[in-house]
Amino acid sequence: MARVTTFMGFTIPHLLRSACRLCPAHSTLVVLRHSASCYCTVNGTTQSKRKMDHLERTANNFRQEVISQAKVCGITNESETVKRLRLAITNKDFTFKAGQWVDFFIPGVSVIGGFSMCSSPGLLEREGVIELAVKYTDHPPARWIHTECTLDSEVALRVGADLHGYQESKGNGYKMGTVKLYYSAKNTNELLFKKNILGLMSALPGKITCRFHVTQQNSPICEELQPHITEGRISGKDLEKHVSKDTLWYICGPPPMIESISQLLYNSGVHRNCVFFEKWW
Repeated sequence: MARVTTFMGFTIPHLLRSACRLCPAHSTLVVLRHSASCYCTVNGTTQSKRKMDHLERTANNFRQEVISQAKVCGITNESETVKRLRLAITNKDFTFKAGQWVDFFIPGVSVIGGFSMCSSPGLLEREGVIELAVKYTDHPPARWIHTECTLDSEVALRVGADLHGYQESKGNGYKMGTVKLYYSAKNTNELLFKKNILGLMSALPGKITCRFHVTQQNSPICEELQPHITEGRISGKDLEKHVSKDTLWYICGPPPMIESISQLLYNSGVHRNCVFFEKWW
């Protein structure tokens, strides 16, 4: 039986960077990290600790040895708080797999950033570029991207990954599963990549579905989004209908949201080994 994969979060790069495989049962998407639960779990309860920087949090994770130079070749405002950064990679040997991230080195900035790719490996193969979606914070790398980064700015990248539980499929190819996405944001302007998601839903009817949740919507919702919008936060009732032994759950968002959603799942009988998340800030 193909697995059902359910995502919840305030951001969407995990889905898009895996769109090239579109969530088969044992794809590299089903590889997202356990590590966050290791340092954030005490006696089985997730707890927020002091903020650690990117290198501290990922000190034990595998990294490629090579550091590759890159040049900013595109900057797009995805929303008022998120920029999409397009980077041309000069090293022809630079590669990554869906689910990986990069150490982000900025000349003159001592703090190293850590950002997940929001583009697929296929874009890198075709055009020699990768894309990052970076939300504004006071963290120096994110602040630099939002306030100082310009076209032709030069940075350096190193690919890292924390891959657990990966199982290669047997036989030829993968068996397609299904994906149900719960995506929450303040308003529809903050629903990043919504057009891409609607496109995937249209291209793969029944295989991928999405409910967009908005918590502070003050303007009319466009006709295209209306059938998929729920006003209010993601609730336990929303999630309970998808609980089964074959469902894997991936959570992405701020630590309090991760803790709240994971507890809702545990209370609904979901085994902890079926819940995956990471805490980046």
